[in-house]
Amino acid sequence: MKYFSYKTLPLKNIETIIFMVIWMGIFSFPFFQYRTNNEVDWTKVNADWIRMSSFLVIFLLNAYYLVPTILFKKKYLYYIGITLLVIVAVVSTNIGLHLLLTPPEPLSMPPMDLGPGMPPMELGSKMPAPMGYRPPLIPQQKSILMFFADDILIAVLVVAAGTTVKIMSQWLMEESRRKDVEKEQLKTELALLRHQVSPHFFMNTLNNIHALVDINKDTAKDAIIRLSTLMRYLLYDTAHGRTSLKKEVEFIESYITLMELRFSKKVTITIEVPQNIPDIQIPPMLFISFLENAFKHGVSYQTTSYVHFKLELTDKRLVCNIKNSINKNKENIDKTYSGIGLTNIRKSLELLYQKDYTLQINDSNNEFDVNLSIPLYEN
Repeated sequence: MKYFSYKTLPLKNIETIIFMVIWMGIFSFPFFQYRTNNEVDWTKVNADWIRMSSFLVIFLLNAYYLVPTILFKKKYLYYIGITLLVIVAVVSTNIGLHLLLTPPEPLSMPPMDLGPGMPPMELGSKMPAPMGYRPPLIPQQKSILMFFADDILIAVLVVAAGTTVKIMSQWLMEESRRKDVEKEQLKTELALLRHQVSPHFFMNTLNNIHALVDINKDTAKDAIIRLSTLMRYLLYDTAHGRTSLKKEVEFIESYITLMELRFSKKVTITIEVPQNIPDIQIPPMLFISFLENAFKHGVSYQTTSYVHFKLELTDKRLVCNIKNSINKNKENIDKTYSGIGLTNIRKSLELLYQKDYTLQINDSNNEFDVNLSIPLYEN
């Protein structure tokens, strides 16, 4: 059963959810601001909602039209000009509607007490004020120009916030696409690797089996079964980009057994794998490049040489160690693990495991030692 996770949602859906949550919070603020004694001043709340609606219109136009169709096409000056026109037009329309729908209230004050024996003076009365009396200051209302300037500033901040989120969202989507392309490229490289586990290897193996038929039929039959297992693994088991650790081990054992047919007793080949292999999925053919290199450059037909392969399970990690002697008789040693070769191997591992792997390669005068550690995840 698959459980819901935010990681399963497309980035556009996550972006929309974030926008909705933020604007719901903004529109709920006046409700709490103008609530006293469990009563809500709906006149002020509605006035603020009308004002906020203009900022929401600007935000939506910018986030879902101006940024995708103009800014992301690198028409920067055009974007700035159109955005400013939209801000001025929407803010002006909102202020005009506000003035039209809510005319200014007339100023009113309660009668002023002028002291003992003096009648209260009404606002607007022509009765002269007594000597030394200063009327209280009346709060001045904001001018239309101040309202316009305030709304323009808020609208610019709203546009800046929305544009920032859209740019981040676009960057994340581009990164996701880039990783998908790299993963597809890695699958293609693995597919090519499956079809080129070397044609010379198959040709030499078939020749060895042909020679064994007259010498040791049982060994020849076992070699045919091994070759069949190896080919079935290459053609079918690696097609989905994941395979079981058990099948990977069977592939390695078949490969090494068939390679042993080509060499004399001067070549020591050992393989150590866990007896109890857990049901774990790993990327296919993860070790074949190292193993092929070990046989290619570590085995000599004239002198004593060796190839040691070991798999070990420790603390939910799979550790592979491959050691081989160095054949000094070869003049041109292929630099498989330097330059482009090592870069491609590390790139593949980073795509598969990000930073959760270790690859150590030690190249001495007499021995080549590869140690790879990867995490394991049970099914």
